[in-house]
Amino acid sequence: MSSRVESHYLSVCGGENAEVFKALGSETRLEILSLLVSGDRNINEICLHMNLSQPTVSKHIQILEQVGLIVSEYMPGTQGMQKRCRLRYGQMIVGFESVGESEERLEEVSMPVGLYSLAEAFPQCGLANREKIIGFLDVPQSFLDPDRASAEILWMADGFVEYIFPNTLPMTTEILRMEFICEACSEAPNYNHDWPSDITLWVNNTEVGTWTSPGDFGAKRGALNPSWWIDHMSQYGALKIWAIDREGSSLDGNPLSNITLADANVKPNQPIRLRLGVKRDAMHRGGFNLFGKGFGNYAQDLVLRLHYVMNSTEREKCAVIRSFTNDFEPRNP
Repeated sequence: MSSRVESHYLSVCGGENAEVFKALGSETRLEILSLLVSGDRNINEICLHMNLSQPTVSKHIQILEQVGLIVSEYMPGTQGMQKRCRLRYGQMIVGFESVGESEERLEEVSMPVGLYSLAEAFPQCGLANREKIIGFLDVPQSFLDPDRASAEILWMADGFVEYIFPNTLPMTTEILRMEFICEACSEAPNYNHDWPSDITLWVNNTEVGTWTSPGDFGAKRGALNPSWWIDHMSQYGALKIWAIDREGSSLDGNPLSNITLADANVKPNQPIRLRLGVKRDAMHRGGFNLFGKGFGNYAQDLVLRLHYVMNSTEREKCAVIRSFTNDFEPRNP
């Protein structure tokens, strides 16, 4: 049974996602979502598990589909086509805004793990795409191979990788929060769940904080790994959400450091340089794995999110544009 989650998390705002909250207002639908956490299932499997009729389950599934909480597709089964359902999001973050606040907007950039701007790797190390190992195992020069742009997993026992994310937000915006989302774990020979590693994030050369990965995860295959990927290799990571705002930094919603957006020099219309690696003086130097959308358990590359608002002048301009556009929208006869 597959346990793939289509995306990392859903961010909902109290005043803008009423239909999502309505869909979650049913114990039956909450039970369906909980059931799908362990993997995708067809309608009959859900009916049997919950002891409900097929029309009842189908109605609840339809509501969850309409608000985007699950994804369904028809696949060949033992008795013809079957409808299989899976979760679209692994997490949901709920936020509320005061009445009268300017509208918060989101800019998102995805970066393949192989499109680093700088890398310093030490064996054991390597990188791969969906088809093959790139270069040679445990040869740091493989990180210079032109094919590295297609890499969807990379690993090293020590060192770092650095990425430059574009940030084209105009100077008339104010950045409220920056998030960096990645799937990562330690890097041990073969795999070892008890292999701690202090993995540090730097933003624009400013050290933000360190996550101690508990180990290099294996034993069961990553949901997205290609069939040729060897079982004793690293299989999947933990999904980590690093965030910086005007008050400080956090990791997975827990306080991490006092580094703010100003400290990290995160500004509109300025590229953002992110470095992930293991410091030379770290207590646990256990390397790291980075997983892209073709490996591990999460169908995503590295993700940078910028939450921002426009200043009052820009909001007035957009209001005029929306009003002008609405005048020319087609109307029903």
